[in-house]
Amino acid sequence: MASEQAKQKLWGGRFTGNIDPLMWEFNQSLRYDRRMHAEDIQGSIAYAKALKLAGVLADDEELKIVNGLMQVGKEWINQEFQVKPEDEDIHTANERRLKELVGPVGGKLHTGRSRNDQVATDMRLWLINEIKEIEAALKALLTVMVDRADNEKAHILPGYTHLQRALPVRWSHFLLSHAFALHSDLQRLKQLVPRISVLPLGCGALAGNPFTVDREFLAKELGFQSVAENSLWGVADRDFVVEYLTWASLASTHISKMAEDLIIYSTAEFGFVSLSDAYSTGSSMMPQKKNPDSLELLRGKAGRVFGNASFLMSLKGLPSTYNKDLQEDKEALFDAVDTISASFKITEGVLATLTVHPEKMRQALTMDMLATDLADYLVRKGTPFRETHHISGRAVALAEFKKIQISELSLTELQSLSDKFESDVKEVFDFEASVEKRDAIGGTSLRMVNRQISVLRGALLA
Repeated sequence: MASEQAKQKLWGGRFTGNIDPLMWEFNQSLRYDRRMHAEDIQGSIAYAKALKLAGVLADDEELKIVNGLMQVGKEWINQEFQVKPEDEDIHTANERRLKELVGPVGGKLHTGRSRNDQVATDMRLWLINEIKEIEAALKALLTVMVDRADNEKAHILPGYTHLQRALPVRWSHFLLSHAFALHSDLQRLKQLVPRISVLPLGCGALAGNPFTVDREFLAKELGFQSVAENSLWGVADRDFVVEYLTWASLASTHISKMAEDLIIYSTAEFGFVSLSDAYSTGSSMMPQKKNPDSLELLRGKAGRVFGNASFLMSLKGLPSTYNKDLQEDKEALFDAVDTISASFKITEGVLATLTVHPEKMRQALTMDMLATDLADYLVRKGTPFRETHHISGRAVALAEFKKIQISELSLTELQSLSDKFESDVKEVFDFEASVEKRDAIGGTSLRMVNRQISVLRGALLA
């Protein structure tokens, strides 16, 4: 005879002994999958309706089950649901409570359904709902970035390669460079949805549903875009989890890169920006410290998301259809969703309250950053760029030797390097003129920065 403990399990019929308590804790997932309670109820209500259409449930049975499920859902919402020791996961808990409320008819709900197709359905539903919130958070962040860029176009600072001063750029152009990376993340996030929105419900344990439930009805009822066409694939597929974790890893990388730039720019050595007190902390020992902990945490959280993406290693080498290894999908997915959502919101707050110091940006500009403009000047006089690059380099070397700025070289000294230099060369040494000369698409001129802002505003309305 099966033990009393085994009888309480959805799978307990063939077992005669009690499960090891340690194994029970190792196996149960309710402590984290309870956050899918609403999706589990939603899927079960739709399935009850499908069972009625298939003739498995009478009208009064379907109504009783649906009303019971709605009551279970309210208990979760009102934090009144009483978890019991035998509740292995969210599916077990909800079905157990349903049967307490409606009696034996509740046992009909699982007809033709397995936890294999049930959990896959819950996860996809849950992720679709979360993506709506994440998309909204990402759009809010992008809106702050674009608005700041639009309002602060006059500020010019050094642009860097290899962390060495390179060419002058607009602060707006810098902000927009990170905004375009996040804009790509927004596009990729939207592209994930059709592959997530595939209905597994009705695939059964692995071989399909023997009661001919209308799966297209289920898809419409639950808002799925399509139906899993192969039952073996439907219950086992976790590519959508891997895709989301990969997306989150890339989005976290973009947040981390921007955080690193702002950490550097907020140091006393740069002083281009200051974080608000709301997103900074102090030192327990050094009273003068104001640490950019928000940005450092954003940078650190990226590593956490990368770790979640290692779920892919759990998929490698699995035999076909459902295996319990797949239970490891949830904690990785839940944590990545929570982390990236919080990261977008914190980044939005940091940027919305950030103070910029344009005078510090200007002070960091040096005339040697216009050496490329000096080379371009000669190109416009007809000299090939490879020659002008060499000539401009010699001008930089001469200024360094004389311990003066390149702009302080006399016309005679410049003409000793090239007879193409004329009195108008002095016009080169103007940072505003430098950024304005880069007027091709993607450049730093006001016209092109305004174009970038327009492109991003349009994308946010799409």
